[in-house]
Amino acid sequence: MLLQRKTLTTLLIAMLTVILAFVLPMQTMAAPTLKMGSQSGDVWDLQYRLQVLGYYQDDLDGSYGPKTYQAVRQFQKNYGLSVDGVAGEKTWRALKKFSVNRGEMQMLAQLVYSEARGESYQGQVAVAAVVMNRLQSNLFPNTVKGVIFEPLAFTAIADGQYWLTPNKTAYQAAWDAVRGWDPTGNAIYYFNPDTATSKWIWSRPQIKKIGKHIFAK
Repeated sequence: MLLQRKTLTTLLIAMLTVILAFVLPMQTMAAPTLKMGSQSGDVWDLQYRLQVLGYYQDDLDGSYGPKTYQAVRQFQKNYGLSVDGVAGEKTWRALKKFSVNRGEMQMLAQLVYSEARGESYQGQVAVAAVVMNRLQSNLFPNTVKGVIFEPLAFTAIADGQYWLTPNKTAYQAAWDAVRGWDPTGNAIYYFNPDTATSKWIWSRPQIKKIGKHIFAK
């Protein structure tokens, strides 16, 4: 009976995960073009993303002033975009591929804590880095939410541990991964060899092992 109950619980959680994956929007609404003088929540989002990446150093105020303008220009220059200081479609597309908003940072921290809270700090950053690598890959959904809630992608989603409250270390690990630290060497998969039940995951080219996790392409 206990085995049956556990199996039923696992199936119910898996079904809920699939439902969430379809109910929660995979795509975000396209942000409007922002330029000098713009004032809105979208400017606040823009500033947050630029701040996470190290381009914007001031307080978030939702006002597109000279410092936001210069931060956008520097981001555009470094990512091979037209340098005009205007946050248009191409700039937003790049920002959403290489950065996160505040809600997505929360999601990353929750995933780090639920998947790797027993790992070293490097191992925790590595888990968040895999999400960022998937975000930049054409093989996976193009939003953090889509990557994390993709059916059967992460054990912590399936068993419900994702909903635990992350600690400060998990937030810092998520932040460092978004800032560009990737201890995995561009891995898009990881697994625990002691508990993995998928034969397929063993077929992936392995890059390195960090703590209990093997990271692979």
